[in-house]
Amino acid sequence: MTEKSFQDLPSGDQHLREERISGEDIYGGIFLKMKRDKVSLPDGQETVREYLTHPGAVAIVALLEDGRVLLERQYRYPIAKACIEIPAGKLDPNESPLVCAQRELTEETGYTAKKWSYIRRIHPVISYSTEFIDIYLAEDLVPGASHLDEEEFLDVFAAPLEQLITWVEEGEITDVKTTISTYWLDRYRRGLVHPQPIK
Repeated sequence: MTEKSFQDLPSGDQHLREERISGEDIYGGIFLKMKRDKVSLPDGQETVREYLTHPGAVAIVALLEDGRVLLERQYRYPIAKACIEIPAGKLDPNESPLVCAQRELTEETGYTAKKWSYIRRIHPVISYSTEFIDIYLAEDLVPGASHLDEEEFLDVFAAPLEQLITWVEEGEITDVKTTISTYWLDRYRRGLVHPQPIK
């Protein structure tokens, strides 16, 4: 049997949509909330969907003058491992993603950037969370003093793109936002993609 191509699929998404019938809050944490909804499936049957609501987050591909990428090494409790990541953080209430990115870069690394561009939005866990991450490119960096949150501990360092690619391919970097950003940066360096300038 020959598989269909994307062009052969039905237009629109109505034949795939699930409609919410009712819902309840299961748990409310500091910033994550768990919900359980009863939904109607495309064939009319009903089922349950559980998911986390998340305020959204940003991530920053910050490039030093010599082309190296600014990185962090931070312990992530859920997987009990110190992970290599690009700078990132969640949105405060009513905060714009760009303002959040500028704030997080300074708070975590001490750097500010004279030039900002927008890369793209990603949804890292589409099966059970509303979380999105807006990724930005920060260039023309100016060093300064970091001011981490009281409960935040991390190492800040820099590495060339080639090293990031090796870490991704060897499984040292498993963080999705950093993995996607690494491959995007590689394509950007080869002139295959371009960010959206922010005026």
